[in-house]
Amino acid sequence: MEWRSVFTLSVPLLEVFVRGTVTYLVLLILLRLVGRREAGGLGVTDVLLVVLVAQAAAAGLQGEAETVADGLLLVVTILFWSVAVDAVAYRFPCMAALLKARPRVLIENGRLNRKAMLREFMTAEEVLSQMRLHGIEDIAMVERAWIEPNGMISVIRRDRAAGDPVEPPRGL
Repeated sequence: MEWRSVFTLSVPLLEVFVRGTVTYLVLLILLRLVGRREAGGLGVTDVLLVVLVAQAAAAGLQGEAETVADGLLLVVTILFWSVAVDAVAYRFPCMAALLKARPRVLIENGRLNRKAMLREFMTAEEVLSQMRLHGIEDIAMVERAWIEPNGMISVIRRDRAAGDPVEPPRGL
């Protein structure tokens, strides 16, 4: 085996960078359109990063790419864009609305927000199931409930006294 061929690029540097950039940004947009509920307990960018890095690294390890350097450069490109998107969202709050998901109100003053439920493709039964996980049987007991950017549901009960600590649901 010739070691030099393992670590040299078989594809032009710019091509690998452009492929990684286009893949990351297109998948980021698609995952933002799908909604938060599909991501589970992770944020959309977390899921995207894990999937892309694993795929990029696997190509280099399995020999699908010509060299290890091709796979490593793709991983570096994906990590670069992950950090860049987070930095832009932090530095420019107006861009954060486009790049990062925000909490969406599912229940307000004991009433289901059908528009938010439609956006997240959630049925009333699914929302009620989430309320039961919080120990709430009647949504009239809910002052406000949000679907968070990571797909979790947070709830403020009407009967909670001011200053009471908010406890997360058990078993999650």
